[in-house]
Amino acid sequence: MPDWYLVLNGVLIGIVVAAPIGPVNLICIRRTLAYGRLNGFLSGLGAAVGDAVFAIVAAFGLTAAASMLVSVGDWLQAFGGIFLIALGIHTYLSKPADNETVATNTSSKLAAAVLATFVLTITNPATMLGFVAIFGGVGGLVTTEPSLLTATLLVAAVFIGSALWWLGVTMTVGLLRHRMTDQALILINRVSGVLIVSFGLFVIGRLIYNSLV
Repeated sequence: MPDWYLVLNGVLIGIVVAAPIGPVNLICIRRTLAYGRLNGFLSGLGAAVGDAVFAIVAAFGLTAAASMLVSVGDWLQAFGGIFLIALGIHTYLSKPADNETVATNTSSKLAAAVLATFVLTITNPATMLGFVAIFGGVGGLVTTEPSLLTATLLVAAVFIGSALWWLGVTMTVGLLRHRMTDQALILINRVSGVLIVSFGLFVIGRLIYNSLV
């Protein structure tokens, strides 16, 4: 198939995978409002890197890696659920950052923003299985033995698509930041914290339910 068709499909897949509203979108929006566009974008970029890792597994047909991820899927999801609960509590208790704090995003703060969403993404093996299904279903993008060029183009396109989504989100949300009062930011922290904890409790509850039935 033409390279442009492969790249276009990969970009669209990256956007589709990133777009559903969930904890990562919530975190990205909240961090953009609290710490500025750069922090919010890098938060989203952490998820894009996680998506790219799963895309690599699916596109290159790394069966052993996929099987390993699935075999430890419950443990990964349990860790992700606990991580969400801890992150939600931290978000709930966070105070709005002043303009000086936003302007001086340290390298450690930005690295933590990337790492947090990467961990949340990589602890959900269902995303990897979704990539396998999508790659096989959308025009047979990946064959049983894809060429190195085909697989590399597809993975790069998925990453670009996901990154474009996060760039759009942070640029849009960033327009609202300077209109937010401290009281509004505190409310956003409280609501975001409760929702993120709820996501974590849902993950843990689902694992417990599945183990009992």
